[in-house]
Amino acid sequence: MAQINPDFAKELKEYGAFDFNACYNCGNCTAVCSLSDENNSFPRKMIRLSVLGLEDELQASVDPWLCYYCGECSETCPQQTDPGELMMSLRRYLTAKYDWTGLAGKIYTSKVWEFGAIIFLAAVILLLFIFFHGPMTTELTADGGVKLNTFAPWKQIEIGDWIMAGFLAFFLLSNILNMYLKIVVSRKDIHIPIKVYFAELWALVLHFATQLQFSKCDTELTGKKYEFSTYWIIHLFLMTSYVIMLVMIMVFLPWFQTDNIYEWWHPQRLLGYYATIGLTVGVVYFFIERMKKASEKSKHSHITDWTFLVLLFLTTITGILVHFFRIYGLPYATYYMYVFHLMVLFPMLMIEVPFSKWSHLAYRPFAIYFNNLIKAAQPAKAKNIVPSLA
Repeated sequence: MAQINPDFAKELKEYGAFDFNACYNCGNCTAVCSLSDENNSFPRKMIRLSVLGLEDELQASVDPWLCYYCGECSETCPQQTDPGELMMSLRRYLTAKYDWTGLAGKIYTSKVWEFGAIIFLAAVILLLFIFFHGPMTTELTADGGVKLNTFAPWKQIEIGDWIMAGFLAFFLLSNILNMYLKIVVSRKDIHIPIKVYFAELWALVLHFATQLQFSKCDTELTGKKYEFSTYWIIHLFLMTSYVIMLVMIMVFLPWFQTDNIYEWWHPQRLLGYYATIGLTVGVVYFFIERMKKASEKSKHSHITDWTFLVLLFLTTITGILVHFFRIYGLPYATYYMYVFHLMVLFPMLMIEVPFSKWSHLAYRPFAIYFNNLIKAAQPAKAKNIVPSLA
């Protein structure tokens, strides 16, 4: 029997939702949503489950992850229950429920926990540099650059990167496993052959690399299957820039953190410029969108949305300054800015990747993958019951 949580509406408001209990099931949101079809009254089904407080059904659903918040449902809602923001709140709620540590829920619902975690992790980096940094030499390289690796040897930084990567992978993958258990394994009415898992992997790779589901917004107006809007392009630009930055830090640090000053056309610098421009353009664009509140999807901002943008902005700016100070031979400015850069970067990665906003980059494509598995599944065979001879 389904378990009903009578306090669910109150709980979900902590994740950003508004008074969705005002919904009287008119169906306007479903009528305008491009994701709705004859098998799924999208997003009305999620609204009804939320109103009823059916948490198990909500946690077993992929629907909140399929929504990219175009805002049309909220614009057409006569009761102003804001279905789009409800779906956003459900994504935050589900992120907390997938996380077995409970940290995601604390970060999303408590400013003290969120800012306390950032300050604590930044302090860890500061203390490590205070006690373990190398010589702060003013001697420059042959081409006039700062000897950054004398102050912060890449081998030591790389060890720290791999330790951090291990933590990030462990927490994120274990949370994805929990997501899989809730969405797929909880379905006792289906059987998924092993070959289906491999056959549907393409969707996971495709949607992680392109965020193609995002482009389905506004397709009702154009009649196209996909609509490559400015919003989607900038979102993709930001995402790919972040992934490039992460890979260069985690995998190619000896190549990326070097005392050599390459020509501007060198692949190392071109990739760095791509990541820097993408992060800068993305952050500025979304800052302006949230400040102007011109579109439905940017009218409401949770505190974690702003924290994410600020951390990403500071990471980008400090990274640019480290590069500028290093190549123009400013030793102390380089060293101090490098420490500040890592004091921002480390908390952003440790908090945002497994427990907050950046985890959505993994949960969305996995939700599509799990949804495809369910669609391709076979009905579960009924267990044979041997009649008693008594």
